[in-house]
Amino acid sequence: MSRFEHKRVLVLGGSRGIGAAIVRRFASEGAQVVFTYSGSEAAAHQLASETGSSAVRCDSADRDAVIAAVRDAGPLDVLVVNSGIALFGDALEQDPDAIDRLFAINIHAPYHASVEAARRMPEGGRIIVIGSVNGDRMPLPGMASYAVSKSALQGLARGLARDFGPRGITVNVVQPGPIDTDANPADGPMKDVMHSFMAIKRHGRPEEVAGMVAWLAGPEAGFVTGAMHTIDGAFGA
Repeated sequence: MSRFEHKRVLVLGGSRGIGAAIVRRFASEGAQVVFTYSGSEAAAHQLASETGSSAVRCDSADRDAVIAAVRDAGPLDVLVVNSGIALFGDALEQDPDAIDRLFAINIHAPYHASVEAARRMPEGGRIIVIGSVNGDRMPLPGMASYAVSKSALQGLARGLARDFGPRGITVNVVQPGPIDTDANPADGPMKDVMHSFMAIKRHGRPEEVAGMVAWLAGPEAGFVTGAMHTIDGAFGA
């Protein structure tokens, strides 16, 4: 398949898990892919070698570094923002600096990356941000800051869709539920609790999320914007 041949794609947070699956999907369909990584240098270089993509180190908590990474990638046809972190624990006891870093990565980086990408994005470009079903539903205690950050992305998509719509640029959020990654393994200690909320009682696969991202980036989704696309086995139903 070569649906994305000659298309320039940047994936922020692409070295592992969902991000790596997205890099593989676009590269397999002919795109010129650049992705960023922070701490997983070995995994990043392996993925770049495997897919023919380019890996760039970038701390998504650093606004200026994020803007520079987007700018240096050149005019983009597709921007995917996958970088994100989660913190769990009693909101009364969590470190405020750690919470601010979470907001910088999960909210500020997607916003500034999207705006910077749109400056030179051609007509019909695509901006896709990986959110979470926890932006809609938070059934467990100890995850308030994460839920805040993922809900904020919904406003980002709705607002920037209005701003960029006249140029045919779409802005969408993909909201995964439990996905089998290093951060949330299918055989992890929380699997039974998470599956108890779900109609399809399994973790999703990163490749399934990548498939939804690829559809949103493709020609069939040109009229889809300002929307949340949940892929969660009915976790949030």
